[in-house]
Amino acid sequence: MTHPLQFPTALSAETGGSSQQPRPEYPRPQLVRDGWINLNGRWEFEIDSGDSGLERGLLHRELADSILVPFAPESAASGIGNTDFMEAVWYRTRFTVPQEWQGKQGILHFGAVDHDATVWIDGVEVARHRGGFTPFEARLGDLTAGDELTVAVRARDSRHEPKAGGKQATWYDNTDCYYTRTTGIWQTVWVEAVDPLHLRRLRIVPDVEARSLLCELVSSRNLPGATATVRLLAEGRQVATASVGIGIGMSGAARLQLDEADARTWSPADPFLYTLEIELADGTGVVRDRVQSYAGLRSVAIDGDAVLLNGEHVFQRLVLDQGYWPESLMTAPDDAALERDIRLGMEAGFNGARLHQKVFEERYLYHADRLGYLVWGEFGDWGVSGAGAVGHNQGQTASFVTQWLEALERDVNHPAIIGWCPLNETHQTLHDRITVLDDVTRGMFLATKLADPTRPVIDASGYSHRVREADVWDAHSYEQDPAAFARQQSGLAAGAPYANTEDGRTISVPYSGQPFFVSEFGGIWWNAELARNDDGSYSWGYGQRVRDLEEFHARFAGLVAVLRDDAGMFGYCYTQLTDTFQEQNGLYDFDRRPKFDMSRVRAVQTAPAAYESRRRE
Repeated sequence: MTHPLQFPTALSAETGGSSQQPRPEYPRPQLVRDGWINLNGRWEFEIDSGDSGLERGLLHRELADSILVPFAPESAASGIGNTDFMEAVWYRTRFTVPQEWQGKQGILHFGAVDHDATVWIDGVEVARHRGGFTPFEARLGDLTAGDELTVAVRARDSRHEPKAGGKQATWYDNTDCYYTRTTGIWQTVWVEAVDPLHLRRLRIVPDVEARSLLCELVSSRNLPGATATVRLLAEGRQVATASVGIGIGMSGAARLQLDEADARTWSPADPFLYTLEIELADGTGVVRDRVQSYAGLRSVAIDGDAVLLNGEHVFQRLVLDQGYWPESLMTAPDDAALERDIRLGMEAGFNGARLHQKVFEERYLYHADRLGYLVWGEFGDWGVSGAGAVGHNQGQTASFVTQWLEALERDVNHPAIIGWCPLNETHQTLHDRITVLDDVTRGMFLATKLADPTRPVIDASGYSHRVREADVWDAHSYEQDPAAFARQQSGLAAGAPYANTEDGRTISVPYSGQPFFVSEFGGIWWNAELARNDDGSYSWGYGQRVRDLEEFHARFAGLVAVLRDDAGMFGYCYTQLTDTFQEQNGLYDFDRRPKFDMSRVRAVQTAPAAYESRRRE
């Protein structure tokens, strides 16, 4: 485990808020810049049940309540705790421009706001954004030291429009695998000051075979003679450097070449991270911007039916992680909670996770990078099913592609991410007409391959594979009997893996020999209180609940063995890491306490996998 960066402490916002600021850590670990203000804390707040607040003057008057940002108003942590539908909500806060920001330009960042956000500074609109999972920014222009700026935000979250919401219930109650909604701000809000010449975007492309890292740099403007210099450090020692001109092109590319002795790959066994230091200078050599980042040297490749990590057959023992907490919902209560969930997975024998129906906070990915935890990056696409007749029941919108591209841009540099999966269980009968589902699935697949050609892409996890050239194929199965599960999964060696259907109807294009894994299975239902009370009104899980702990361990071992012992299976994903509200099929309960003997769970998982015995020819 490495700590490649020292994150800067936030400057004072001088807003008079509590000294116990929630989520104080630096929120953007892949592009670190000194001089920032964390705006988390107590904000004015008001629910706008009829979405008439703009007409009623909420933009310009004091709001009726207060909320603790960045926690959503549905959560107890926010101090609001309203779990009913909210068509719109309003926020307001103020901050004072520090003296050292005089003459610089301000950027106001939002980690995530659900779902449609409008932002005003001193009553002037500066940004709009659609999508509840991805970051956006507002450019504030030139700053004047000592000015007090008023930030107002309206978030619309209508229940009457199809939109990507992940596991948020579209009806009032939590039911089955649908949970309490999240409205409005739910990730860190912060401000930074930059020079007119600054780094806007950094893309890091590792090349294991060439022992190099390619840094693609996009600057805010082109100045004649401007340059970018990148230094690569290994445990504080410079091991490579490169400079590139950024004066006449929209971007520059600096290749950092490593000597053989300094080339150290990133892997779960050795999650080594290099530090990057980047400076942008104008044509006179004056440094205008300094940022830090980090990188891992690792590769992901496909060889026939195998997914390879650094050229090796690494069996992916994944767990489904939904990223909810009882008091704070989709927002982690603190940074330590993000790291803790990774460590809980590792203690149970997993080496990675599917980040399910949600774009996780970027700090989670930072910890996964440090700890060597493999991740499939996903999107919270549920919320548009059932809108039409059979064969036309999926209603994805254009904003799915927009939000997914924003997620890719934010997360593309994280070495822990070893694959992408933009959609999940998009069940729709396949027929001879092209539908919205076909268009959006292909669009998201092509966008992913264009944004990142270095990782494999699953077009849709489990159901409705619609892209014939998708890199990986998968299926979901919650069969609870190990013997029946083995029969169900027995066709892979013959080129006929298990495929999901909808009431017996075909929903996917044919399998064509790609790497295959069962990306959801298990979900074994166990709740100790239920076992004593025999009351199923508050508990839900897949299939027949086990009668006792011994039956759980036997069923778990049997189901895992079916996949672990199949040499054609490159991995699996077990459902799930923790109980989530009423869905009580986790290995840990909702408060992260172990429900089972984790030494036994770990022993089953870490037994040698047949896939790992394969060697490249």
